[in-house]
Amino acid sequence: MKAAGALLILWILFGGTLGGPWSAWMPQTIMAFEGTCVAIPCRFDYPDELRPSAVHGIWYFNSPYPRNYPPVVYKSRTGIVHESFQGRTRLLGDLQARNCTLQLSRLSPELAGKYFFRGDLGGYNQYTYSEHSNLEIVDKPTIVPPAAVVVGTEAELRCVVPDNCPTMKPVVSWLNHEVLEDQTVFGQLEEESGTWSQVSLLKFQPLRENDRHELGCQVTYPNTTFLFEAFATLDVKYVPRILQVNSSVEITEGSHVVLVCVADSNPMALLAWFKEEAVLREEPSTNLTLELDNVTHAHDGIYTCVAENVYGRVNRSLALTVMYAPRKPSVNASVVAMEGESVTILCATESNPEPIITIFREKQIVATVVYESELLLEIPAVTHEDDGEYWCVAENQYGQRGSAFNLTVEFAPIILLESKCTAARDTVQCVCAVLANPEPVISFELPTRNVTVNETDQEFVYSQKTGYTVTSILTLRGELDSQLFVVCSARNLYGTKNQQLQFHHSNNLMWAKVGPVGAVVAFVILIAAVCYVSQTRKKKNVNVNSSFVQLEHPPVAYSGEYRPPGALDKSEVGRWDWHDGRTGRCRECWVCG
Repeated sequence: MKAAGALLILWILFGGTLGGPWSAWMPQTIMAFEGTCVAIPCRFDYPDELRPSAVHGIWYFNSPYPRNYPPVVYKSRTGIVHESFQGRTRLLGDLQARNCTLQLSRLSPELAGKYFFRGDLGGYNQYTYSEHSNLEIVDKPTIVPPAAVVVGTEAELRCVVPDNCPTMKPVVSWLNHEVLEDQTVFGQLEEESGTWSQVSLLKFQPLRENDRHELGCQVTYPNTTFLFEAFATLDVKYVPRILQVNSSVEITEGSHVVLVCVADSNPMALLAWFKEEAVLREEPSTNLTLELDNVTHAHDGIYTCVAENVYGRVNRSLALTVMYAPRKPSVNASVVAMEGESVTILCATESNPEPIITIFREKQIVATVVYESELLLEIPAVTHEDDGEYWCVAENQYGQRGSAFNLTVEFAPIILLESKCTAARDTVQCVCAVLANPEPVISFELPTRNVTVNETDQEFVYSQKTGYTVTSILTLRGELDSQLFVVCSARNLYGTKNQQLQFHHSNNLMWAKVGPVGAVVAFVILIAAVCYVSQTRKKKNVNVNSSFVQLEHPPVAYSGEYRPPGALDKSEVGRWDWHDGRTGRCRECWVCG
């Protein structure tokens, strides 16, 4: 009854759609399972002026032309058919009502092909319609997947089963669908172009794990042994996921490193290795390696593996830490400061791990910092004692580097303790040792005689310099004047320092070491004594009013009224011998008593 109702529906649907005289309608394609049956719906028409008393019809197989003697599928007049169709065909339609629907039973593959209908209205009113139906014999249902099965969206699979046999109804079920998430199954009957299908819908939420999973659609018929199955493998699309990537690593400079990234995706992802924002390598793949040879601290940083396809993008990062010895520390250029000024010196380096930085002066630690890349040395008020060479040394477990720098302090003169006068017999040796920067100008003053002797008077003064210490020596010969005292005066652009030199009246002190030039002083005095004994003294007229009188050109000018040679009273003078430390010559002069 259900099949007859379906045919009636077709008759109503297509009864008014014929193309006019000698026209027919039937589905272009119709499908049925092997061994089952099929009803080919058919409707034909002929000119209205023909009023036949009886209407007959013939179904041909694979050819519309009788002269080609095609196999006869069905013939209403005689019932004589081709042997292939004997017992397999019957007419379901009423030819008088222009219904030519044909049923074929026990379908086999050789029955697949084209079926043509020929109307026979008697006499010459016979006509083979060009419209025909192509019968397809199938052995399995059709599984229709959606355009894409994507994780995160509902998927729907259709199993389409031909249902064109009025006497056999298919039963459709799904296989292996129990593992699917949120799966539901329901069926519906669908018609398209005159053919009917049972459609079973399988809806579910796809997971990554469902990719490559095989589903089956099974068709059975009650009270038969017929079994038809079809299988489909799910192609689940999903955002990439990174399965493997290196953990953060610490390596030493110069090492070889291989970074590996393994990803799972469908479709295949484009894999790429980034360092910060720079792309180092990329290609479509399931795994991508990045090799770093002879790494330096420039390779230190964050590396990211990125996997991307049309459905999304994921990434995984790691830290590559390169351990290395400190680089040569950078420090301020050599510093020049005035005593009392504040000084700031910055020592900086790069290393991994952070170093211990130490500033040394003469092997003594001045400042240090632990696990920092910078060390700031601050001296609120420098003194001359801070002057000198410093070393900034950075060290970690991978090595040590250092840089030297100088701190130059400029300061006013300081007269040292070794400055003094030593008297022995008829010789007076005065030493003035001065510490200063820049180099000072040193002079000797004899206030009681109103005399000043400076470094330009090379006949009287011997000087030498060691570092910032300048030592000047004044050597006088003759009997010691009890009123005589000597003042050492030192000056530079930062100030002047005057100090009266203490006298020591010991013969032994003449050979004592005076500051850094003691040995030189002793040698000078010895040479002066020898010269004094051996030299022939020559005397000329003496200026009576001068504090110092000499026989030759005087190196020192004295105040007082000028008296011509020969006017000097011998009782007013005494003879002094002096040694010229610069020229090594011995001379003598006369000095007022």
